[in-house]
Formats: sequence, structure tokens, C-alpha cells
Amino acid sequence: MLPQQDANGQPIKTAVSVEEQNKRLVLDQPFAVAERTSDGYTQRTASAEEVRARYGDILRIQPPTPEVFVLRFLPGKSQLTSESESQLPALVEKAKARAGGEILVIGHTDTVGKAEANDELSLRRARAVGNLLVSKGFPADLITPIGRGERELAVATADEVAEPRNRRVEILIR
Repeated sequence: MLPQQDANGQPIKTAVSVEEQNKRLVLDQPFAVAERTSDGYTQRTASAEEVRARYGDILRIQPPTPEVFVLRFLPGKSQLTSESESQLPALVEKAKARAGGEILVIGHTDTVGKAEANDELSLRRARAVGNLLVSKGFPADLITPIGRGERELAVATADEVAEPRNRRVEILIR
């Protein structure tokens, strides 16, 4: 089992279950390996070097980890904050360095307003950023705008709380 990270570089806790008849072995640590024995399976930990030697060809063709950018918005609008506007040149430069990849633009809102209106606003935000990227030379068919509304808050709040960190678009460049 290989160590895994999310798009922000944070470790992801995962597990693999190996089962045979009524015996079960759970691999939940990085580099855990199930090896066949005469009476089933046993677990051991491989080294990173061993994994690279055995699976190097496969590991070399893995796509790079997505780059993640977060842009913030003015309340109730699809207009970027001035701080987020200043981040655009660096975002565009990094995105162009990964030419040919897919760009997911995921819009979010805070909890102020009705859920349906926030769904629409989050999609407008995602489309606005997608259009901005197209205007910078990115192919429109590689950009996917998605609206999440208030369902995936960066900062948990009660309903009707204006939290600026929740008014955002996450851009995943894959």
C-alpha cells in the first residue's frame, strides 16, 4: 500500500482488505504488503526502495498530483477579492506549466441565503473563473466548472453566517 496525499499534500488514511475464506488482513500503513504463506497471508512492511524496484515502471507513469489554488469572492457576488485578483498571474503561470491537463473549478458559498440561491451563486463563481482562464488562453473544453453551494464549507458555521473563507473557488489543475 502506497502512502497517499490529498491535493493539498495532506496524508490520506486509507486501507486495503485482503480476504481468503474466513481470514481477513487489513493493510492500513504505508508500504504494507500482504504475502502469501502456506496457511494464508501475512503482513510485512516493504521499503520505499523495494517498492520502486518492483513497481518503478508503473510509478513513473502516474499523473502528477493536482495543484490546488483557492480564490475568494466578495459577499453575494461572483467578483474576486482584490487579494485573489493579485494571485491570478501566479495561478496562470503554474497552470500553463501543466499544459494539456484538466482544470476543475469548484465554486462554494457561505451559508447566508437560501441553499438553492447558493447553489446558483457557486456555479456562477466557478463559471466566472473558468471564463477568466479561457480569456488567458486555456482551452474551454479542458475546464469544468462545478457548483457546490454551501455543502462543503472550508469553515463550519451555522446557517446564515457570513464567513469569507467559505466564499471561494477551488481550482484543481490535473
